[in-house]
Amino acid sequence: MCLHQPTCPDAQASDHDAAHVVAAHPEQGWRSLLCNGVILFADCGEILPDGSAIAPCPRPAMHSAA
Repeated sequence: MCLHQPTCPDAQASDHDAAHVVAAHPEQGWRSLLCNGVILFADCGEILPDGSAIAPCPRPAMHSAA
């Protein structure tokens, strides 16, 4: 999919998040579509072009003062 030179990392590469952003619509709940087909979400979750998902980043637990 990527036409950049040098080409962006493939969707299966460990650094796939380094690919160029081709669309961004955070108001719709997703952060970016990358040129390698990966969709990034605001919660750090991802969907790869093959339909597999990468879970969101764990968030720190919120503790209330007692």
